[in-house]
Amino acid sequence: MTTGGPLIDNLGRVHNSLRISVTDRCNIRCFYCMPEENVRFRPRHELLSFEEITRLARVMAGLGVNKLRLTGGEPLVRAELPKLVSQLAAVPGIDEIALTTNGILLAEQARALKDAGLTRVNISLDAMTEETFRRISRRDGLDRVLAGIAAAKEVGFPRIRLNTVAIKGITEPEIPALAKFAKHEGMELRFIEFMPLDAEENWQHDQVLTGEEIRRSIETAIGPLEPASRPDPSQPAMDFNYQDGSGSVGFINPVSQPFCHDCNRLRVTAEGQLRNCLFSTVEWDARTLLRKNVGDEELAQLIRDCVRAKKPGHGIDSADFIRPQRAMYQIGG
Repeated sequence: MTTGGPLIDNLGRVHNSLRISVTDRCNIRCFYCMPEENVRFRPRHELLSFEEITRLARVMAGLGVNKLRLTGGEPLVRAELPKLVSQLAAVPGIDEIALTTNGILLAEQARALKDAGLTRVNISLDAMTEETFRRISRRDGLDRVLAGIAAAKEVGFPRIRLNTVAIKGITEPEIPALAKFAKHEGMELRFIEFMPLDAEENWQHDQVLTGEEIRRSIETAIGPLEPASRPDPSQPAMDFNYQDGSGSVGFINPVSQPFCHDCNRLRVTAEGQLRNCLFSTVEWDARTLLRKNVGDEELAQLIRDCVRAKKPGHGIDSADFIRPQRAMYQIGG
């Protein structure tokens, strides 16, 4: 099925990656993402069904999208997620289905997800000590995250990436242990700068621990790093290899080094709102069209409208930056 040419915005950026939030619910309460208590989640009937998600993916595949990533909230709290993975894996043109998870439920679901067609998994790991994990997530669970990482490795996912949100005053002591763990396990490690998407709106610029600061810390603790090749210019991370060939580490620096000029990503929230940027203040309502059962061309036109309206950048580093009304868990990580 084709519904027109590729998704190219007014700056010539081609969009082939879709991040699909399947729920706004989560089983921990990381302060960079969610409120600690009294969270009001979307009722189930407002969320896109698996069939609606699959139809949207099919239309997008006809427009050149070939990479999907399931996010949340925590996607593994959505019942029967492997069923959705298998439906998406059957969509012609989809080459990759990835998952971003906090890992707490991964040990029990890793095998079913891989068997369903999941190709890649990203696991959040913000600390290697229970004390710091609890300080960030405001819940216990580091042991379950580590068990989830081990299970992902055991079932044979070929690429397992560990993601750490870096927060000044909290993350610095954890950096060497995180880097050594990833090296030992043969996994990619990426540090992500703290962004203004926390639900309690406490983000301050001086809390940003930059990728450059983290790189210097790793080199001091472990050894020299050298820039890695960049085969995909749209990837958000700047990757480095250890000079001794023992692994790699990447840095996603949306605050200190924005990478908007190469962005290839679109998003859909759990309740079916299309977004052309994590920091967009505008959304396009795909759910209404899906539930009206409109034709593919009408749905494709909505997607093209969303892409054409994409701004040059998110503007975090500019004086006129407008923070989106939604927090990270409501958008999809």
